[in-house]
Amino acid sequence: MEIQRLTLPPRSGPGDVTTFYSFESASARSVALSTMAVLLAGRQDATVPVLMIDFDTVSPGLHHAFGLAGERPGLLEYFQACREQLRLLGRGHPVRRSQDADEQDDNALARQVLDAVDWEPFVERVDLSRPLYLMRAGSFDDSYGERADRFDWDGLFQLCPALFRCFAEFMTQRFAHVLVDARSGRSAEVSICTALLPRRLVALFTPSRRSLDGLAGVVTRAIDYRCSHEAEQRPLMVYPLPAAIDSADSARRLLWRRGDPHKALAGYQSVIEQLLRQCYGVARVSLDSYFDEIQLPQLHALADAGPPAHGGERDADRFSLARTFDTLLDWFLGNYFPWQSHAEVRLAAAIGAARARLGGGPDLALSLPLARDLHQLGLLYRCAGRAADAIACLEESIHLRQRLLGDDHADTRAGRAQLATLLGQDGRLAEAEFLQELLLDDCARLLGPEHPDTLAARAALAATLARRGDFGRALALHEQTIDASERLYGAAHMHTLDRLAEQARTLARHGELSRARMVYERVLDGRERLLGAEHEQSLRCAQDLSTLLRELGDLGNARKLQEGVLAARERHAGPDHPATMQARELLAEIMAAQSDLAGVREMLELVARSRERSLGAGHPDTLSSQLRLASTLSEQGDLDAARRLRQKLAGADPDPAGARQGPAAATAAPRQPAEAGHGGARQFAPPGTPGAARLDGGARPTSILDAPPDSGGTDTLSHKLAQLQELIDGCSEREARALADSLRKAVLRRHVPQPLRKRGMALIRQVYMRHNDKDALLALAQDEVSFLQEALNDAVGGRPVSAQ
Repeated sequence: MEIQRLTLPPRSGPGDVTTFYSFESASARSVALSTMAVLLAGRQDATVPVLMIDFDTVSPGLHHAFGLAGERPGLLEYFQACREQLRLLGRGHPVRRSQDADEQDDNALARQVLDAVDWEPFVERVDLSRPLYLMRAGSFDDSYGERADRFDWDGLFQLCPALFRCFAEFMTQRFAHVLVDARSGRSAEVSICTALLPRRLVALFTPSRRSLDGLAGVVTRAIDYRCSHEAEQRPLMVYPLPAAIDSADSARRLLWRRGDPHKALAGYQSVIEQLLRQCYGVARVSLDSYFDEIQLPQLHALADAGPPAHGGERDADRFSLARTFDTLLDWFLGNYFPWQSHAEVRLAAAIGAARARLGGGPDLALSLPLARDLHQLGLLYRCAGRAADAIACLEESIHLRQRLLGDDHADTRAGRAQLATLLGQDGRLAEAEFLQELLLDDCARLLGPEHPDTLAARAALAATLARRGDFGRALALHEQTIDASERLYGAAHMHTLDRLAEQARTLARHGELSRARMVYERVLDGRERLLGAEHEQSLRCAQDLSTLLRELGDLGNARKLQEGVLAARERHAGPDHPATMQARELLAEIMAAQSDLAGVREMLELVARSRERSLGAGHPDTLSSQLRLASTLSEQGDLDAARRLRQKLAGADPDPAGARQGPAAATAAPRQPAEAGHGGARQFAPPGTPGAARLDGGARPTSILDAPPDSGGTDTLSHKLAQLQELIDGCSEREARALADSLRKAVLRRHVPQPLRKRGMALIRQVYMRHNDKDALLALAQDEVSFLQEALNDAVGGRPVSAQ
């Protein structure tokens, strides 16, 4: 049969490979891929070339989604041709290959093979309305099953390890998107599709534990492989995709996602968050916004969905697959991480598009929306605690508005007010005070001394002055704002109560605790009457008053008030919400002041369990809570329990090589979404994997399932050093000291890489210097000298060398 040559739209740059994988649920995976392919090919007036590759040779099905019949060569025949070409080039058997062959030779060989094998006969167009193409799993003749079963994917990898990576690069020179439908389970084919080919991995899962565990193993393994093999140091963006979600049963849907702490059931969100924290080395990951938007319906609905609709734009209601995948594209096309909120992703995309259209020149119609989006993104970063990013966005927004609207415009003043607040929160109080004084003068000049904006500017300046210790000026400004608010709004108005709350904080900071108590009590009474006793502002005021009462020594009333706050938090936010955990910690401090160690222990145990459920066992906040609990157990006299907990937390002894077979953390520090990379990490060989030989760091891979030697301990140590850095930054002196002591021997083990050892020693020294513990510093130096002496002995073949 004569094959028509393909004519593709011109490409301005290389495309990307995305693998769709699910440990089970192959039908949902294929429907997801085909739906995404139709959406991508329809973009830019249907000029985006998209290639689908059916890599599921065991149960192929992509051709059915597009109603294709007949026999046609596909993936299996293509790589059989590649293998034949390798034979012709003298690389037909692994034994013939030089073990010290240069990596560049591999790349050159792979490109030579790909250039020699014509790919077009193996690809067919499946949609005449858009540039959508398919490489089938193979030609489904009578011999297909036998040929698919006999094909040795791992053997092909051994012949030319660069072949699959170069194949991905080869195809992305021709297609904007290459979507790979990987088979389910674990196999050499799965390793090729997840570890070697893609830039992005869309990982489908069902809420079952089997599906989550299988997915975690494959994702971890793919990232670990890239971390541990020099030739594969490329970013891998992982986008989890929950399937089989029952949209009609809200209670069950919520249980699957959030779990039930009372029944010790973990929801899939916490499991995926922990997986991403481990894989990317990020301390804080929240998928709230992502999973609010990205969920697939029941599997039977997907299986019955049939071929993707070509009129998806008309039928993209909020229950449709097209709507879900169109939303996923917001993260996908911009290479944003899934823990970035949807609001952030959309604002960042709009800002990038506006900057591209501006091209460096001023344009009022484009610059004003850009300034607005920058302002909104700055506020978003502020809420997320990303002060530096927020300040940068607000400064750029203010600069644009000053140039286009002038200093006196309301939008410019609003941006300056937000920037001043952020600078104060970031500790840059002098800059904040300077901005707030200018803002107060401008508001008074333009709006009058009693305008709401002027009062807000005066109150903000008073708070900054109080933080700088200028209490006389601060209290005078507070009096002015309160007097004006009472005249304008009345004594019980919310604006007046807010001004009183700010005055109470300044009085407490100044040490006028009794006067601050009276003001707080007035504010609390007013807010409870206006808003309700369990409104967020009422609870916040009650907690501030409880803290003040503790400082005054009125522990009984402080405890009663804080117990009420905690009960309300548990009812409305749940036991694992950050506000609930903070309320428990404050109650524990009051109990400690009352010498109620049993109560302290109960509160800290609840906090530790909540943080372990919501953040993971290895998170720095979890570690800090458990170290505090261990100290409380010691004070209570339960020394055995304290010792067991400290031993569990220390975990300094790495498992022997090969002892652990499950997935492990991969320390990858992402920077910008488009530049995410992976650092060193552990790779594991699944039990029973043939040919999973272990290699040294620079050795040539001999199997798709290769793993570096004994890197699990290195990964654990790297994670614990990250925890130690968090404790140091958070001024958790006692917990940092306990962790530093437990890591002293671990950082000086022989297998630890030099950069990791150097970092560990520096952090431990920093902790000891903070404690001014000269004995510990001396002992650490002696340990380091002993280690260097042993290393020098080995370096000269065991002959003793005098340390200079």
